[in-house]
Amino acid sequence: MTQIEKVLYTGKTHTTGGRDGASRSNDGRLDVKLSSPGSAGTGTNPEQLFAAGWSACFIGAIGLAAGKAKVALPPDLAVDAEVDLVNASGAYFLQARLNVSLPGLARDVAQGLVDTAHQTCPYSKLTRGNIKVEINLV
Repeated sequence: MTQIEKVLYTGKTHTTGGRDGASRSNDGRLDVKLSSPGSAGTGTNPEQLFAAGWSACFIGAIGLAAGKAKVALPPDLAVDAEVDLVNASGAYFLQARLNVSLPGLARDVAQGLVDTAHQTCPYSKLTRGNIKVEINLV
């Protein structure tokens, strides 16, 4: 376990009703209805929220890697995250793919940034060794 030097931020939410409920952050900036994946519900689901958080964090990690490497990032940099809820032998699991687009960068430069980001992104660290993950440069 890594020794904590300083907590930079704590996200706080209050959730009721589980997958068919609602979640709200303590500061009110996040206020969402939740629905089970594939249902007719009007809300988002935990897999979509995780995908959004991971892709945003991963873009930040790419930015840090690019800054250290003195590489200018394209303005249309994007990460499409796919988080699957899967069932195997009656147990539920997640698996994920991050499809990273860095148009205009040489493939080896882009791959280096993606590899570095995957080593430093907190979401990537969280999932490493815990779920199946694919990082694709598209």
